[in-house]
Amino acid sequence: MSGFGGFALRRAVGAAITLLAISVIIYVVFYATPGNVAQITCGPRCSPEQVHQVAQQLRLDDPLYLRYWHFLEGIFVGQDYSTGTSLEHCSAPCLGLSYQSDQQVMQIILTKLPVSLSLVFGSMVLWLLLGVGTGVLSAWRRGRFTERALTGLTLAGVATPVFVIGLVLMIVICGQLELLPFPEYVSLTDDPEQWAWGLLLPWFTLALGEAAYFARLTRASMLETLAEDHIRTFRAYGVGERSIIGRHALRGALAPVIALNANDFGSAMGGAVLVESLFGLPGIGQELVHAVNVVDLPVVVGMVLVIGFFVVIANAVADVLYAVADRRVVLT
Repeated sequence: MSGFGGFALRRAVGAAITLLAISVIIYVVFYATPGNVAQITCGPRCSPEQVHQVAQQLRLDDPLYLRYWHFLEGIFVGQDYSTGTSLEHCSAPCLGLSYQSDQQVMQIILTKLPVSLSLVFGSMVLWLLLGVGTGVLSAWRRGRFTERALTGLTLAGVATPVFVIGLVLMIVICGQLELLPFPEYVSLTDDPEQWAWGLLLPWFTLALGEAAYFARLTRASMLETLAEDHIRTFRAYGVGERSIIGRHALRGALAPVIALNANDFGSAMGGAVLVESLFGLPGIGQELVHAVNVVDLPVVVGMVLVIGFFVVIANAVADVLYAVADRRVVLT
């Protein structure tokens, strides 16, 4: 296949191969390292009989490649787990069973995932609007006071840790000004308005630091694009500056922004733990920290796989959008 369809298909195949490679690495790191894997998987409170049962479930006596195939089979087909008193079927995609909570890992993730997705998607909209808008305005007003002021703000945003931003926002907006109540997560399906109000401060907390990076990147990319020959040609023909900025320069400058957004979206899925902990949001990040603290290995492995999935998919989508945004990209 050639053209855009072939390009998209090749990116999809590449993403699938990358996901498979990530699953191999994660399995080897967590399940093939020295130590009593069955004891770690079952948890510190398990009896010797339970540990033996988990070892049989994980097929630890089989060669490593067969154990990995059994793990992969569970993801795509599903598998049965013995809980000691009964046999429980884990439907695909099955990421294992938490022996400490007697819950399927996928059920735990699906409970926490809407919270993290709500936080990251809302923050992403804000950091793109604030970052790209600030970067475009800074490049347009190059050499003026507006540019210097915006550059100072972006440097401050880059240098300020996310938990400091969150604390300041809570103290000022919720405490001193009392403009908003302290954030409390409400499901979107229960009350959309309260869902948005409850996530407003977390969105801005996560978005402000990211927006600073996007502003700096957009400004640099815009200045580079504005110096190209075709932009000078538009100006020579009398095309208005606003039209040049909005219709021509911005499109060429968006390609690196798309790539950065894909990386930041994926990293935010796993790195939003500070924001989730600060505002008490029951998302994936907070659950991952809890699973590490109580040594719940199946939950840790499942969470890492899901985060890796979002990183790979976000980058694959970014490659396709990169080609759409910048016509100069060669579709290979």
